[in-house]
Amino acid sequence: MSQEINKIVLAYSGGLDTSVILHWLKETYQCPVVAYAADVGQEEELEGIREKALSTGAEDVIIEDLKEEFVRDFVWPALRANAIYESAYLLGTSLARPIIAQGQVGAAKKVGADAVSHGATGKGNDQVRFELTYMALDPSLKIIAPWKIWDFRGREDLIAYAKKHGIPVPVTKEKPYSSDRNLLHISFEAGILEDTWMEPPEDMFVLSVSPEKAPDKPTYVEIEFERGNPVAVDGQRMSPAQLLAHMNKLGGENGIGRVDLVENRYVGMKSRGVYETPGGTILRTAHLAMESITMDREVMHIRDSLIPRYAEMIYYGYWFSPEREMMQALIDESQKNVSGVVRLKLYKGNCMVVGRKSDVSLYDPNFATFEGDEVYNQKDAEGFIRLSGLRLKIARLLDLQRKGG
Repeated sequence: MSQEINKIVLAYSGGLDTSVILHWLKETYQCPVVAYAADVGQEEELEGIREKALSTGAEDVIIEDLKEEFVRDFVWPALRANAIYESAYLLGTSLARPIIAQGQVGAAKKVGADAVSHGATGKGNDQVRFELTYMALDPSLKIIAPWKIWDFRGREDLIAYAKKHGIPVPVTKEKPYSSDRNLLHISFEAGILEDTWMEPPEDMFVLSVSPEKAPDKPTYVEIEFERGNPVAVDGQRMSPAQLLAHMNKLGGENGIGRVDLVENRYVGMKSRGVYETPGGTILRTAHLAMESITMDREVMHIRDSLIPRYAEMIYYGYWFSPEREMMQALIDESQKNVSGVVRLKLYKGNCMVVGRKSDVSLYDPNFATFEGDEVYNQKDAEGFIRLSGLRLKIARLLDLQRKGG
């Protein structure tokens, strides 16, 4: 093995799994390992990560702040598509994995590594997202997925290995579930949540208060869009990451964005996930409202028909694929007039649209009114309906003839 691999870049989080993996890679392949961490909004999870990696044997540690790129180049394109998986999941983890893997591939080129590694298990979706990105961006890189090739079977084996080799095991209080956080959301799964009848404990949630504890007074917020992208809140322009962080705060304070979902993983099994996506939930509601007055009906209906397929591509790990890029081009073309302002009312877990306006609005009260107008002759509807229903009428007449009616 030592002849085959010269240097490895590991996607490193600082937790038990990747700490053990770092040491195991060095021991197994007898080569330097570089720890790579992308900051996509994990917050406190990144604290002390450099020191942890170096003390566990990393040759070097690369930490990249990718928050702005994450929101601008991954979250906003998905928002322009109103992407949602199985009617509920706003794809927080699915969107973060490809940018982390992209950064990792860039780091491998920078340090002259010929292999990349990740800590995803062989049962979940993340292994696919990491490895498809590696393959799409640099097919020459060797891919090492320890969970698929080593003899360890679970957490107990990892702890035993860590103790044997003097790897510091995080002494944080063990939670009865696992979580993953970025600027778009935080997800919870496994452990106690594997019982689909059990309500998630209230002390589990991080980004939001419960709707019962949200303020008794509503919060009004105005979001401005340009070509389908949110650019300002209450008249104040913000960068993509700043804007999403601000909306997370507003949504969380009002108990918005909690989802409890049993979803279908790409590998074929069902999995329960509980998610907090306060900012993303608000922005998707606002974006739909902005489209309602600025987007042509047929363009909207074609785009809407593509949402399940687009979301599935991202969930399955095909961000860097020709079909996603092709579909993105079509979606972005549909967004060229999605500009204006949406006003929302946030109240106890609810996000309600209460106003929308645009300089390029297709809505005109002069056309929509039930009063008299110049452009619409109500008598025209007579022939329109007669022609629209002609095939229904003919089919029924023929049916009655066959039955002798």
